[in-house]
Amino acid sequence: MTAKLIDGIGLLYTGDPAGAEEIEHAAMVVEDGRVVWTGPAAEAPDADEREDAGGRCVIPGFVDSHAHLVFAGDRTPEFDARMSGQPYTAGGIRTTVAATRAAGDAELATRAAALIAEMRRQGTTTVEIKSGYGLTVEDERRSLEIASGLVDDTTYLGAHVVPAGTDADDYVRLVTGEMLAACAPYAKWVDVFCERGAFDGDQTREILQAGIKAGLQPRVHANQLTEGPGVRIAVELGAASADHCTHLSDADVDALASSGTVATLLPGAEFSTRSPYPDARRLIDAGATVAIATDCNPGSSFTSSMPFCIALAVREMRMTPLEAVRAATYGGARALRRDDVGVLRPGSRADYVVLDAPSYVHLAYRPGVPLVTRVSS
Repeated sequence: MTAKLIDGIGLLYTGDPAGAEEIEHAAMVVEDGRVVWTGPAAEAPDADEREDAGGRCVIPGFVDSHAHLVFAGDRTPEFDARMSGQPYTAGGIRTTVAATRAAGDAELATRAAALIAEMRRQGTTTVEIKSGYGLTVEDERRSLEIASGLVDDTTYLGAHVVPAGTDADDYVRLVTGEMLAACAPYAKWVDVFCERGAFDGDQTREILQAGIKAGLQPRVHANQLTEGPGVRIAVELGAASADHCTHLSDADVDALASSGTVATLLPGAEFSTRSPYPDARRLIDAGATVAIATDCNPGSSFTSSMPFCIALAVREMRMTPLEAVRAATYGGARALRRDDVGVLRPGSRADYVVLDAPSYVHLAYRPGVPLVTRVSS
């Protein structure tokens, strides 16, 4: 095995909450795909190879814990209409469902792989992918089979919306029965869009409990469009993450702060729908763990850029640059219940990003500028 020393690091952001989160004039040693040492450059051990960071900032690879990448079709007209003043009501999901059902496996896999590559160029090294654009047993199954061939974290989202012309109770029975049985072998997580126009609290609880019984871990699309029961159900069932969290009561905030459920915020969705942004400051000040993800999808947030979402979080959600970068790395890892990514410490995966900047602050300070100059292989 070959050990490589990355030195000349102007600022190393390790993201390690139990150690030195930031180290100036730093170095790092990686071996066999793992970090084996971090610390001041003057104390660096010998290694077989050397990489000079040239005074740049090094951070963990971003962890995008919420993405919808297996789909076909285009929703440009919907976006154009929204930007012309028509409100977002989540109805466009059915447009993507029709296109996805009509697409072949190769087309879906190629598009998803291209989006993952696009994410990687912008510093994302870990991605979660949901199903949810098939909504039949076979289309959900094949979506998850495709996703599981691309990433480690896959989520069964048969409960995205009720298909047009389908009785809601009948569909819940399908989602908790035949569809779940077909999809569970390809999924790690189960998710529900708990929202007006999608699934109510009782339906959400029933679907999540069925998924848990099948060996899947829960997460919830919660409180995006209105206050509702999604966050409370997520906490009640021990979900890893409640995602969106745009409209929260004081009880919701308290529940998140006192639980192990991460509040995953998706500012790209608010940007793309001209909706109010989540109040990250309120969550952080209450003691909740916060993550940032792209929600990359063809309708309400067609961005693959975590740097863009970091800039939005700082500008629109009252997060500090440090809090936003922490949420996009360590927070995302917590939302996936992973301790091997989102940090750079001995034993973690050597997923690191070199920024063409002296500090991670530039991710918000210079929005839209391609600062990622290297992503570890």
